[in-house]
Amino acid sequence: MEYNSQRAKLPVPEYGRNLQKMVEFIKTFENREKRTQLAYQIVDIMAEMHTLSKETADFRHKLWDHLHIMSSFNLDVDSPFPVPDTEILYKKPNRLDYPRKDIKFHHYGKNIELIINYAKDYEEGPEKDLLVKTIANHLKKSYLTWNRDSVNDELITDHLAELSDNKLELAEDEQLNKTTEILARNAKHKTSKPAPNNRPGQSYSRPNPNFQRNPHQQNKPRRK
Repeated sequence: MEYNSQRAKLPVPEYGRNLQKMVEFIKTFENREKRTQLAYQIVDIMAEMHTLSKETADFRHKLWDHLHIMSSFNLDVDSPFPVPDTEILYKKPNRLDYPRKDIKFHHYGKNIELIINYAKDYEEGPEKDLLVKTIANHLKKSYLTWNRDSVNDELITDHLAELSDNKLELAEDEQLNKTTEILARNAKHKTSKPAPNNRPGQSYSRPNPNFQRNPHQQNKPRRK
């Protein structure tokens, strides 16, 4: 028995080994017209294997590119599209420099820090007071989501002051949302998610309480 691990590596594995053999077979024909005719037929087969991608504008162009890749760019046919450049095709993409910024409190996230930085320069007034209260309630909600089941408002106020460089503070008469209300909302959000099915792609159907068995139908004994 010959295992795939002992065979040559497929240039485009999604088309399978049989199609790869067909590509290698048409390379043996000396007649260029015959090779071109067979190449078009192979592209039609490849198109049938990707029925969901037929709506794209460059669908056929990609298939011919795949054909040239499968032939190691040695298939001499009258292709409707130019042969892809190997230097561009196998060129490695530029390395992405991901942002490396420290987050003071990971359970709050980076976005809330950006909002706090925006709120620090907000014009003084009722709108800013409402914004600060909304931010503090969000901090409390995030804390309860990722940490313990209780937290005092003084801790949230201290975190708000630390994140804003002591530029944001709640009014003395302001009160944050109650811990019990936040936990109740979090629990409701968790239980509102649909339960997974017993098997992938199948839905669970509950038994019908009104179902009645046919009285004339007898249960046959099981074979031992």
